[in-house]
Amino acid sequence: MILRVVNPNTTASMTGLIGRAARAAASPGTVVEAVNPATGPVSIESHYDEALAVPGLLAEIARGEADGYVVACFGDPGLDAARELARGPVIGIAEAAMHAASFLGRGFSVVTTLARTTGRAWDLARAYGFGERCRGVHSCEIPVLELETDPAARSVITQKCRRALETDGSDAIVLGCAGMADLCAEISAVIGAPVVDGVAAATVFTESLVRLGLSTGKHGEFARPPAKPYTGLLSPWSVARSSARS
Repeated sequence: MILRVVNPNTTASMTGLIGRAARAAASPGTVVEAVNPATGPVSIESHYDEALAVPGLLAEIARGEADGYVVACFGDPGLDAARELARGPVIGIAEAAMHAASFLGRGFSVVTTLARTTGRAWDLARAYGFGERCRGVHSCEIPVLELETDPAARSVITQKCRRALETDGSDAIVLGCAGMADLCAEISAVIGAPVVDGVAAATVFTESLVRLGLSTGKHGEFARPPAKPYTGLLSPWSVARSSARS
């Protein structure tokens, strides 16, 4: 089985971290291909970033060749469009993390990077049916790229997770950024509660769907996009869109 885990931003070091987290969660014999697009923002921290990340993400989905796909950004950018393109299942990490956390207690809290992204996390929780289970969304005010470079980042995130549990009365924490994928075990040991990384959860869920022979239904909304030309800067995507296979 081949899983393609797509980091929608263009920062290769973060893609490496994401790939390690996915491989640690995958079953023996599953090949995890962690990739990022050549085109797009270096990090995704706004609606503008998210919109401009989607073409590069879709190009990686349209390459085909994989049995299943993970969208490794907590905003789940381009998820619906990716499901139209791919024949194999596609899961976003926010979607996977919230589902996993819902199995662990009555409520969970999300701890993410910047305050400006908390609205998107709330939107996704409600869209995925977890509006009542999500007890709070908290920001650390650490930009995505500084997760790798700020020596205080781990301590700040850990303390924010501890306070979120106490403030919200939650049973579990969801880490709201793919760049936090390596922190789960460490934070869980400190705060004494389950901490869910969406990269690992999405990898396991996607792998399970492939093993069950299940994928996105193609008879309605998620059927292949209608064939049509794209113009200007988007002209390459009209070609990529018609070539997806898995």
